[in-house]
Amino acid sequence: MTAPHRDIPLRFASVGDPSKPKVLFLHGFLGSGSDWLPVAQRLEPDYCSILVDLPGHGETGIPADADPGTFFSETVDALAAGLGSSSGKHCSLVGYSMGGRIALMLALRHPSLFRKAVIVSASPGLRTPEERENRRKSDEGIARKIERNFDGFIEAWYDQPLFSTLKAHPLFREIEAKRRQSSPANLTRALRLLGTGSQPPLWDEMPSNRTPLLFVVGEKDLKFVEIGRRMVTVCPLSGLEIVPECGHTVHLENRELFVDRLKAFFNTHQPT
Repeated sequence: MTAPHRDIPLRFASVGDPSKPKVLFLHGFLGSGSDWLPVAQRLEPDYCSILVDLPGHGETGIPADADPGTFFSETVDALAAGLGSSSGKHCSLVGYSMGGRIALMLALRHPSLFRKAVIVSASPGLRTPEERENRRKSDEGIARKIERNFDGFIEAWYDQPLFSTLKAHPLFREIEAKRRQSSPANLTRALRLLGTGSQPPLWDEMPSNRTPLLFVVGEKDLKFVEIGRRMVTVCPLSGLEIVPECGHTVHLENRELFVDRLKAFFNTHQPT
């Protein structure tokens, strides 16, 4: 494992008996480790859940001088180092969206740490330098919107089609209110450092995968349904679960079904 080049801000919290099998949860952009608390509570009889605040989210800050060219990989290595010191044995891994992209790299580059991994509404990144540069420019525009008018950004963010089913969910107002409590300055740095444009592409690494993976997407999130179908064609030991009547935030929109799918996957020898 490559040591991080700098101190990466991460906060680990656990839910459940530490003697039980562990599950590491990584949240999406705008979120925090506490997003996973309702899932962790449902798993508590059988698992110890480790909830992480990723850089720039929840109770973590983010270095003002961080290098966009290396920070994504450094964050992955810092998570691996933190898990290695706190876990003591193999655990499972779950990541959503931004956290799913980070989780996928964790599983591919540190396979000895994980029994299985569940990647929710996420991708292996963009294949070409041109695509990544265009995405960085797009993310920079979003970062400036956050800096100018954070409340307006939150409203526009959830107006995206991939969140249409979440907006109709009874929990949406609670989730939106929680997002408005975030630090705009930290989020802009996180977007610039951990956005898809700054993510090293993983497509060429996926054929060498050694960790059983389950890709989970909502059937109404058409972009990520297509990405999921492409991923399973190139990634051994992987399966795809398309959850009906859900969009991008599967784990929020149908939490009970999501937990059932987690348990089923964790308890099988191979992905379905």
